[in-house]
Amino acid sequence: MRQVIFGLIFVSMVIATPALASEADVVIGEWYTKDNKALVQIYKQGDMYSGKIVGLKEPKNEDGSAKLDTNNPDEAQRGQPIIGLNLVKGFTYKGSNKWANGTIYDPDNGKTYKCKMSLNDDGSLKVRGFIGVSLIGRTQVWTRK
Repeated sequence: MRQVIFGLIFVSMVIATPALASEADVVIGEWYTKDNKALVQIYKQGDMYSGKIVGLKEPKNEDGSAKLDTNNPDEAQRGQPIIGLNLVKGFTYKGSNKWANGTIYDPDNGKTYKCKMSLNDDGSLKVRGFIGVSLIGRTQVWTRK
């Protein structure tokens, strides 16, 4: 009897693991940020999810040059183009269409914040950057491309 119970537990774990992985991977893809200002591609690296800017509504400055990460606190990074910049990093899936323990970088001010994301019922992605606790922060809703 004990072998049957362990066998059932093992089979249920084998079946549930791919389902959980595919549920977690629903966030993978391209997302427009607020006001379609940027297009972010979220991808998976190992068990973590990250995202980089792959497009901008206004990719060039008035003089025609590419927009750069001029506000980065690391002077060596200030010459990097905004397109290709890693915006969100290090998210892990927590179940129930929620990802946490990540960070989000704001190229407008050069600061990095703790971040969490959750998928809304309408298919949009709620992205909340915060300082310390989630109560002190800002939320944006991103839409899938």
